Amino acid sequence: MKLSALVLALIALLLSACGTTHIGKPASPPPAPVVGGYSVVRDVVVSPPGWPQELLADIYTPEAKGPHPSVLLVHGGAWKRGDRDQVEGLAERIATRGYLVVNSTYRLVPEHIFPAQLQDVQQAARWMREQAAAYGIDPDRIGGFGYSAGAHLISLTAAVADDPELGAANTQMKALVAGGNPSDLAAYEGGYLVPNFLGGERDEIFDTFRAASPITYVRPGHPPVFQYHATLDDYVPFEQAENYRVALSAAGVPNELFVIHGHGHISGFFADGKAVQAALDFLDRYLR
Repeated sequence: MKLSALVLALIALLLSACGTTHIGKPASPPPAPVVGGYSVVRDVVVSPPGWPQELLADIYTPEAKGPHPSVLLVHGGAWKRGDRDQVEGLAERIATRGYLVVNSTYRLVPEHIFPAQLQDVQQAARWMREQAAAYGIDPDRIGGFGYSAGAHLISLTAAVADDPELGAANTQMKALVAGGNPSDLAAYEGGYLVPNFLGGERDEIFDTFRAASPITYVRPGHPPVFQYHATLDDYVPFEQAENYRVALSAAGVPNELFVIHGHGHISGFFADGKAVQAALDFLDRYLR
């Protein structure tokens, strides 16, 4: 056996050895899954003329007749790197389940700081409604899906949809899937990733740290949330998921937390098979 094959086999063994826990899993089964083929159109411009940076998306359209329940998919990368190809495999899994997927992009730090990234994701969500008829999107069945920085941006987009300061029209979502989500940026006392994203240290711009945190906007009427999070995550501590769940539950928001034991932030992303399957069941409950 070649060394690379041996390493992959060992990684697969380690991944399979780590267990999972599904907190808040409904007792009743989800709707029967819809499974089928899809087509992909790449590099679709989802920003209007004059937008600070052209935003491109790949559109995954089910072969079945629309309009389709749809998902806005946002990649991670600490707000400073990453692109659509990072979550291409995830887009394929969601599309195979019968969802139209808009795998979109956003401006990155350090060239652009908050709220540029939020505005770009809001624009992609708005585009989905504006172009619903042309692309077979059901505007009443739009959800969001992201991991890490992508989870933060998709969660914030949905949470502030009706906020008078950060909100944007036509960006509401019916359900969210957020993996490894830094939902409370105000909890970060040090480091450089969050300050670089927000444009200053916490003690200098604390109000911005709070305003950029999805947990700040949890209230009754917030869309249902499915979280998945690794217990050994050093970038986004597991307590973030626990605290977000407490806030959601206190507000009466339906939510689930899928725990990936024994993994960190990066390995949790690659060990997400069962989590994504449970997330698709969750989307079926709210978007079917």
